[in-house]
Amino acid sequence: MRLLRYIMLMLLLLPCSGAVAASSHDGGEAQAVDVKKIIFDHVKDSYEWHITTVGDTHVTLPLPIILYSSRTGWVVFSSSVFHHADEYNGFRISRSGNYEGKIVELDAYGNERRPVLDLSLTKTVVSVFIISLLLILIVVGTARWYRNRKPSDEAPRGFVGVMEMVIIMVVEGVIKPNVGSTYKKYVPFLLTVFFMIFLTNLMGLLPIFPGGANVTGNISIALALALCTFVAVNVFGNKEYYKEIFWPDVPVWLKLPVPLMPIIELVGVMVKPFALTIRLFANILAGHTALLAFVSIIFVTMAVNKYIGGAMTAVSVFFTIFMNVLELLVAFIQAFVFTMLSSVFIGLSQPEHHKEKH
Repeated sequence: MRLLRYIMLMLLLLPCSGAVAASSHDGGEAQAVDVKKIIFDHVKDSYEWHITTVGDTHVTLPLPIILYSSRTGWVVFSSSVFHHADEYNGFRISRSGNYEGKIVELDAYGNERRPVLDLSLTKTVVSVFIISLLLILIVVGTARWYRNRKPSDEAPRGFVGVMEMVIIMVVEGVIKPNVGSTYKKYVPFLLTVFFMIFLTNLMGLLPIFPGGANVTGNISIALALALCTFVAVNVFGNKEYYKEIFWPDVPVWLKLPVPLMPIIELVGVMVKPFALTIRLFANILAGHTALLAFVSIIFVTMAVNKYIGGAMTAVSVFFTIFMNVLELLVAFIQAFVFTMLSSVFIGLSQPEHHKEKH
């Protein structure tokens, strides 16, 4: 069904690309396709959610702007006001510079500056809320099936059976062997991280609302997830973990008078969340970019020549379908790898238990 949907989507795009090519043969000027703008408009965050375009009409979902400014105090309005004017109540969306795409206000000298506090609901934030609600419904629905069930009852089937299979695979194959004997208290957090990333990645592959948002490809979201792991590692790490950081079992001259090894260990502690962030962010962002680039081939080649465009359309459809199948695999792999590395880092913060096991 997924393969059929994307084939139909490509076929729907063909008349549009044909129209672009035909305009040049009718004496009109072919509209240039700005692939860079198309890709960056999709992967970056925004204060509204573009759903589709019907003719010359852009169907968008305006989102609330919530700001606190030292000049006006709290301000709440809809992002739709920027459709009618470039500026509203002294605020506008910056078109260039360090704050490009962000809400800014002008100071007394005409310079752009960010408000003191920006709590606006952007496309990424709304998508996180939708995915969180969907995840809660999935978990609660699965848990309700097990209510009043006995171990001797028949095994679940359908969606609940798939959930049980995935949970057992993650717990028994990833969390338990990497964390150690204290794994049970970390299971809720690590399973939440796994399903949050997996569901977010799947939603990002849907071409229609409320899917299609580049959530885990946003470095802020990836960093927030990595910081959760950072807190779990360093807040709940035992005394042996901190002993290995500040007083490792190495010759004294590596610790005094210059604390060389403690500095190296601290750098390693700080690097771990950034490694998790870049791994997740870069892979998902690259996937979204590649998909859009392959779809854009149709319009770029049609604008050059309709015969070349027709041949390249078949190539574009093939590679787009291939990339979507690959992205399905990547969606699972990135959730699996993030959970596995988080489990390893948490397990390393419990070195005492590993020594007892050996």
